Amino acid sequence: MIWRVSLVIIAAVLIAAHFLREGNLAVVALCLLSPLLLFVRRRWSLIVLQILAYVAALIWLNTMVQIVLERMAIGRSWGGVVAILGTVSLVTLLAGLLLNSAAITRRYSTPPAETGATEPAE
Repeated sequence: MIWRVSLVIIAAVLIAAHFLREGNLAVVALCLLSPLLLFVRRRWSLIVLQILAYVAALIWLNTMVQIVLERMAIGRSWGGVVAILGTVSLVTLLAGLLLNSAAITRRYSTPPAETGATEPAE
């Protein structure tokens, strides 16, 4: 469980650093605060974190493609960019996927709604 949570935190810090480089402080704050949703023990919080991780992985892939195209245009090597940003993207994707594991979903299951109704007698 600790590895799953750690990957979510690492992914959030990495994408926050990406937005910090662009100077987007509001998004940096949201990225850094997003792992706090792990303290909300409801299924919806996991779904939100998964969606954020998947979007972050797409942002990393888009960034990788943009940098590779720029480097190719000026004749510079681009293999390192693919290795690094491809790995970051995969780690971020893995962080989202691991939030769907049975161990996590058991801890974050939404309890049944309390309606006050009792079960019918047999």
